[in-house]
Amino acid sequence: MFKTQKEPFMLDLIIKLRWPLLLIGAALMGLVVIFPTLGFLQWSVLIPAMAVILSRLTDPKVKFRHMYGMGFCFFAVYFTIAWHWFLWMYPLDYAGLSNAASAAVVALGSLGMGAFQAASAAFIFPLFGLACRSKYLSRLPLLHPLLFAAMWTVLEWFQAHSGWSGVPWGRLPLGQAETVLMLQSASLFGSYFITFLLVAINGLLAYGFIYTHRRTVAAAISVAMILSNFFFGVIYAAIPVKADSTVKVASIQGNLASGEEWGALGSVGRALDTYGELTRQAAAEGAEIVLWPETAIVSDLKYVKDDLTELAVECQVTILTGIFTDSPNGESDYNSVVAILPDGTVSESEYHKRNLVPFGEFVPLRDLIMTVAPFLTEINTLDSDFSFGTEATVIPLEQGNVGPLICFDSIYEDNARESVQNGAQLLAIPTNDSWFKDSRGVWMHSAQAQLRAIETGRYVMRAANTGVSSIINHKGEVLDFLGTFETGYVIQEVEMLSGTTLYSVIGNLFVYLCMAFAAGCVLFPLGECAADGIKASKKAK
Repeated sequence: MFKTQKEPFMLDLIIKLRWPLLLIGAALMGLVVIFPTLGFLQWSVLIPAMAVILSRLTDPKVKFRHMYGMGFCFFAVYFTIAWHWFLWMYPLDYAGLSNAASAAVVALGSLGMGAFQAASAAFIFPLFGLACRSKYLSRLPLLHPLLFAAMWTVLEWFQAHSGWSGVPWGRLPLGQAETVLMLQSASLFGSYFITFLLVAINGLLAYGFIYTHRRTVAAAISVAMILSNFFFGVIYAAIPVKADSTVKVASIQGNLASGEEWGALGSVGRALDTYGELTRQAAAEGAEIVLWPETAIVSDLKYVKDDLTELAVECQVTILTGIFTDSPNGESDYNSVVAILPDGTVSESEYHKRNLVPFGEFVPLRDLIMTVAPFLTEINTLDSDFSFGTEATVIPLEQGNVGPLICFDSIYEDNARESVQNGAQLLAIPTNDSWFKDSRGVWMHSAQAQLRAIETGRYVMRAANTGVSSIINHKGEVLDFLGTFETGYVIQEVEMLSGTTLYSVIGNLFVYLCMAFAAGCVLFPLGECAADGIKASKKAK
């Protein structure tokens, strides 16, 4: 039954080349994600791997432990490529680490994170195999690519909602960052919908190679899906939106790396001078709101408040800056965004970073880490952990409501959505990406902001210490940017918007539907097994 449903020659070839095909597919998809200029290839690069997945995992002869091994190897390759930028962090001398300790941290970051995420992601393979071998689903192989796409979609969602250990860094939609027309449907169902489309279309095309008598059907469905997504993007991008008002904004990039600033003598004065001069230049060009990066001033607000208010009054601009503020218990700091207003006052609304970076801003499982790998605690930027922010605070300004997201916050879609629900008309992302240096990680992080813009239908201003600083419109188009290690600013007229996208209303409903579909497909064969067991027991009696 296994061979007669498929093209024998193609099946034999896939079996012989299963490992190269599987790993090449994973590597190609990983490379497209970090190099989105190749985004057009993303709709087909997974075909080799999907051919293996659709043929081998449905074979009753392949054991479940072997499926898990295939899944682990596949995702280890993919996620290791996604986390490759850790290599650029070496050496970590700014954290006081030796070269040996730095090498260990870098290895844990790139190889360790890849393996860590692969360990959980690999369960997709045996679960998919279990579902596809059921009596019902085995007769509907055309559903198999859609099921695998649904499972991958749920995987990406899980990585964003599994606590500090869940980091949705290698999202497939990042590979479409330079072909934003293909991302517009994220305004309907979120960026997870793009993930589903990418995997499903690759799977359907692979299905056409395996089931040659259904090749036309598979190709027709694939073409219909990709063209529908494309034409929706063309139409949606052309639809004008009504702006509440327009305002000229500037994102400042001082090109001051964290390694140079943290603990360096005179660093606060140098930062104030650098960002102050760039702010004056932007104000001279008409900027009304100026965004400084995360921790632009490595100091508590109370120590530099006078300097900031004097600058805001002089330039008659609102300065949004990343800075430290005291937590209620007074024992730790918040990593915050505060607004310095043109009248010399500080807005009472402060935004506190909600998603702190593990081992960078807090040490998870501190007691255990101190025992097993104490050198990891030295990476933390302060001697103690930062406090977690808990609210999607929106800062009201004369020009409208601004919703800040600090650095790591921007890779979690719920943060941006909650800000918009709280009234944000413009999103502001101060970030410190100097840790990435000039690796592809800088651009991957920047691409996340494009997804947030499309999902929420909001302009985004993004300021990074050493790049990438940018201004992005509500369709995800980068209007202007500064690359890595450049000093300056980007300035644009942006629209303050209050409209809502469908995604802003329904959230991740599409993911929950994928979850229900996948769960049903997995539970059905378990029910079959239970029913068969009951029948066998009755016959035995």
